[in-house]
Order: sequence, then structure tokens, then C-alpha cells
Amino acid sequence: MSTEPEAPKVSLLVFFLIWSKRMRWTVPDVHVQALIWLENKGSLAVLRCFRGFGKSTLLAIYNAWRYYKDPTFRILHQSESDPTAYKTSRDTQNVIRNHPLTRHLLPPNQGTVEQWWVEGAADFRNASMFAKGILSNVTSARADECQNDDVEVPRNIQTPEAREKLRYRLDEQTHILVPGGSKLYIGTPHTHDSLYDEVEAMGADCLTIRMYRDEHRIEAATQTAYSVPFRPEVVFSGIGKHARVLVEGVDYSLTKTGIAFFEPPGCLIDCYARPAWPGRFDRDELEKRRRETRTINAWDSQYQLHSKPVTEVRLDPAKIIPYDVQPVLRRANNACSMWLGETQIVGAVAYWDCSLGKLKSDASALSLVLTDQRGQLYWHIAKGLEGELAEFDHKDRIIGGQVIQVREVVLALSIPCVVVETNGPGGFVPNILRQALKGTGCAVREEHSTVNKQKRILDALEPPLSSRFLWAHVDVLRGPLWDQMRDFNPAITHQPDDYLDSGAGAISQTPVRIGKIVGKPTEDRRDDWRPDAGVHEVQVDY
Repeated sequence: MSTEPEAPKVSLLVFFLIWSKRMRWTVPDVHVQALIWLENKGSLAVLRCFRGFGKSTLLAIYNAWRYYKDPTFRILHQSESDPTAYKTSRDTQNVIRNHPLTRHLLPPNQGTVEQWWVEGAADFRNASMFAKGILSNVTSARADECQNDDVEVPRNIQTPEAREKLRYRLDEQTHILVPGGSKLYIGTPHTHDSLYDEVEAMGADCLTIRMYRDEHRIEAATQTAYSVPFRPEVVFSGIGKHARVLVEGVDYSLTKTGIAFFEPPGCLIDCYARPAWPGRFDRDELEKRRRETRTINAWDSQYQLHSKPVTEVRLDPAKIIPYDVQPVLRRANNACSMWLGETQIVGAVAYWDCSLGKLKSDASALSLVLTDQRGQLYWHIAKGLEGELAEFDHKDRIIGGQVIQVREVVLALSIPCVVVETNGPGGFVPNILRQALKGTGCAVREEHSTVNKQKRILDALEPPLSSRFLWAHVDVLRGPLWDQMRDFNPAITHQPDDYLDSGAGAISQTPVRIGKIVGKPTEDRRDDWRPDAGVHEVQVDY
């Protein structure tokens, strides 16, 4: 008896177009691009698309197509929480029930919105669709594809510990997938070390669809003319409630090489071209969204898909000027001076925010900040001290520990004084450090801080950062300091900020220097070029 051959299955794009015709949708080109990519993606894939793209809607149709192609296919769908994951699960059910090619696949009373089976499923232990939040337990599941739909959100990436917990949960999917299975990440970045960048670095197949393909930023437009590498179609000024779309012919004109303003805007300017979905996101809509976006980082991450935190970065490490030289001591004419390259150093403050290394305590951070005659600051050391506070021999002489590590820094750079923060465990440290520094000529000064730590850090670091007066050695920037500055949130009490606190203490202890002579700017000066023997004090007795 001959059997009739099975009709060939349609592609995902055709499947989608059938559904969109039923729903009376107008399909933009970017959806066609995403659908073709979804059908042909690799086993590890990342789809980054701007807010409002409709990625979860596409994902529900993609899931229904998967079951249409193979009813035995199993999907573990995870989002930032259980209710959000259930929404995509429910939407997938709706497509299956109403699509002409799949309406027979979903029998009545088969499972719940959390887990359910299609007609033809072969594994009744593991559902065709299993939907859970990323922090929920899915240990016993098995799947052919693990989907991560917007698992990175502000709620679960606010601190490094939260981001590490998210990654730990994602690691579980490696053991859930059957051999030959695939992982799909869909979403927008919410932090500077986004997991989407991490997956991309692992060799994932990536598609990134920004709101505008071409972009050019002028941080502070204080001039009237600027070069732009493309012909701008939309020009925004500012962010937040003061943001607006500039009008060509009223606010600016286009030139052969860029843009010319009729008056210098004096604020941030963004030039864009080639919008992804102009039929839905016109200028008026995007102006409204930009006005309701509080920070430029949030705009960049949610619409242009740059990996930035959505909150404002109070301490941007990119504003620190790096250097890569070591201080040198020069002796001449019975005098000693310190030089950092061609710059003479006139002051140094070592600040030790000590810790005993207990669980959940800060690192024992030692910072050294140098200063020159102009008052510029050079953050030369940000070092974590390790081990016991002090180690003694049988004669109670100090032979090791953190205080000896401080002594080594003092001797290497001839540091005249070390400031020890006496809050917490630091109360008994100064006496031990004085004993360790005996014979070096280095003083130990105690500092007990009563100011809120977050305020202390901001007060010390924001002024030199904003005025570009803060330099740092490349070894300091390569250490934990960079991430601590990017992640610093004044609203969070418990966060990694030990190196920030230590450096802020050193900067606060550095005296302010006047870099120029204050006087009458119009005064005629007559410099005496003749040499003299200097000024001497002579005591006489008549």
C-alpha cells in the first residue's frame, strides 16, 4: 500500500508572512532580516535589537514554527522572571492554536502555561515548552534549545555579585541541553560588561539591529561647524526633558563635510541616519522617547545597543589620563627631588584602608597619590594587601604580613607619611605599623572618618575627574579599580568600593596647590636678571 509523501515544510519567513496576513500586519524589512537570521543561526546565537522591535512577538512565532517543523522539539524558555516567561509561552500557544499550519498541534487540556506538550511530542517527562524565570530552578529539565529572552535587566545586574549569579544560572543550561542542542540570547544590553558581549566573544552567531545604522556624537557642541562622516537625517540635542529634534533650516544646515549650526548649541548633539523602522518610529515618536529617557547611557544601550549601564555613571574611569612611567629620585647639590618622567613631584600621600580579610569584608587597599606643582593628581598605586596584619618571630619582631608590604612601598618610593583609616579594624593598626616602619623615617597618621562613605568617594573623585586633573598608572587602571568606578552607585550601601575608598582618602588628604601667581593682571613687571646669593637670616648681638 503506497503512502502519500509528506508536503515540504515552509520556511520561517513564509510561516511568519501567513500569520502577519491573518493579523493584518505590515512587515518591515528588519523583521524579514531577523527571521531569515533566526532560521539559519548557529548553535550559539545572540540577537540584539532595540526596544520596541517586537522581539518577543517574533520569538513566539519562531517557537510555533519549530513545533510545526518537528513536534518532538523541546524548548526551555527563560526570561528575567516567571511571569515574563509565561507571556511568551502563552503567546506561542496562541499562534499554534490560530495559525493555519499548526492549529492541530495543541490538544485541549495539555499542561499549563508553564509547561505544555504539542501533538506528536515524544518526551512526556520534559515538556515541549518549559517557561521559567532565569533565577528559578530548572535543574532536572532537558531541552533541544535554551532561549534567554531579556534575561539581563537592571534588577539582576545592579552589582557584580548579581551579574555573577545570573551567569551561574545561565551555566546550568549547558547541562540541560541535549547533545547538538542550541542556545539563543535575545535582548538589549543594560551594563558595561553585558553578557551579550561575553557570549559574542565566545564565537556566537550575532545579529545586531540598532535604531539607526549610522551615528555620530558631538559631546559638547561649542562651535558652529562640525564634520560628520555621513549625511545626517535626524539630529537630536540633549537628553531627558530638554531633548529635542533640531530642524534643518531653523537650527542647522548641512554642508559638504557635515553640519553647521546657526548658533552653537553648547550641549550634546547626536546625528543619525538610516533608521531601522521609519514607518513605526518617526521623529516625533523618537523625540518623545528621548525626552522620557533620563540618561544618555540608557538611550545608547536601549536604542543603539551599546553596552552601557542604563543609570548615569557618576565616576567614569575613561576620564582618567593614563601614564606608564615610574617615579625617579634625583639627588643634586645636597638636595633630593622626585620626578615622574619630566614632571617634578612635590607631594605624596599613602592611604591605607585596612581590612583583616574576613568574609564579606573589603580588600585591604593601599593607595598612593602623587601631586605636582600644578596640583595635578597621579594615582600611582592601588594595591590590595594580603595575609595577616603582621607576622612575628619568637622574639616578637615583625617579620611579615601586611605591615611589611606597606614598609616595602615606603622604602621603594621614600614615602614620608602613611595615613591609616582607623574605622573598624584599623583602630589598633597604627601602633603596629609604627613598629614596622621604625628606622624608615616615615610617619604614621591616623584618620577616623565620620562622613558617609558614598559621599566621601564622590566628593574626592568627581572634581578631579570632571576637570581632567586625575592621572593613573596603567597598572592601577588594569586592576579592580576600573570596574569599581564603572559600577559605583551612590544609592547602594554594600558594593565593591575598597580601592575607590582608599584612593578617595589619599586625594582628600592631598593639600590643594596654587598653580600660578595671583596678582594684578595689568601690573607692569620688571624681572631682575642679576644673580644673588639668596636670602639669609643673620643673628647679631650688639
